Amino acid sequence: MIESTVVLFNARGERVELSPIGAGIVGIFVRDRDGRVGDVTVAEGGSAGKVVGRFANRIANARFALDGRVYQLLANEGRNSLHGGPDGFANRTWKVGPIRTAIDGTTMSVEFSLQSPAGDQGFPGSLSCNAVYSFDDEGALRIVYGATTDAPTVLNLTNHVYFNLNAGAESSIASQKLWIASDEWTPVDRAMIPTGKLAPIAGSVRDFRRMRPIGNERYDCNFVLDAFTGDLRLVAEAYDDASGRRLRVETTEPGLQLFTGKGDSFALETQHFPDSPNHANFPSTALRPGQRFASTTMYRFSTA
Repeated sequence: MIESTVVLFNARGERVELSPIGAGIVGIFVRDRDGRVGDVTVAEGGSAGKVVGRFANRIANARFALDGRVYQLLANEGRNSLHGGPDGFANRTWKVGPIRTAIDGTTMSVEFSLQSPAGDQGFPGSLSCNAVYSFDDEGALRIVYGATTDAPTVLNLTNHVYFNLNAGAESSIASQKLWIASDEWTPVDRAMIPTGKLAPIAGSVRDFRRMRPIGNERYDCNFVLDAFTGDLRLVAEAYDDASGRRLRVETTEPGLQLFTGKGDSFALETQHFPDSPNHANFPSTALRPGQRFASTTMYRFSTA
């Protein structure tokens, strides 16, 4: 098992640094408009840059029903389960496969894999999952998640990476601009648990249908992404005037969690909706034997 940092390079002198701890992103070093390379990630808490699971975001009362059976999970945020419980995937050391280069030499990739036994944090079924990272000469970082189970379970994987396109945690993100392809969000109660309803964002502080500065508002909300079919499509774009860096986010997922933390970074977590197992009207997160979970997210970096 490789325990040191894994580095993926591209022809532009950019790189992505990865760790087997949480199959995590340690740094993304990309160019600004003047060609200077800087790290656009920020360390914000123990899950920063890591793959969270088995269930990203929250499950109310750490409990859900599946196929007529109720499962009690380990709670780690009051009565609720957050990011898979107290010992979620972000805390695990993933197995690292060999680093590969495409035949034409334009893309480097590496696979991280993890075995999660039945009953892990209370979740049913033994789970085999992997996360494949690839980085190409155009500045695109692709994350492909896959998983299989031997018994019915629920699964929701994402990466908890935080960005500051000015390449510095000391700088505010207030002037960095954001667009999100979403007309609705999932309102939550005081414990950040979805009510089950969808609400329009028009006219609210959550309205990013036209690119605008993030500002000083603190965000922690799930956007219902437009045009969800399970295919990869563009869902968000961020831009920093100071550096000229642009980030485009593509995903196969139905939701996007915007989190702005301390105001020096923002997260765009592609996901299924929080507490989905407890809301029949939300896209299903059930995974059954014979099925394969598949999810792709792309972070495309460029300059303008």
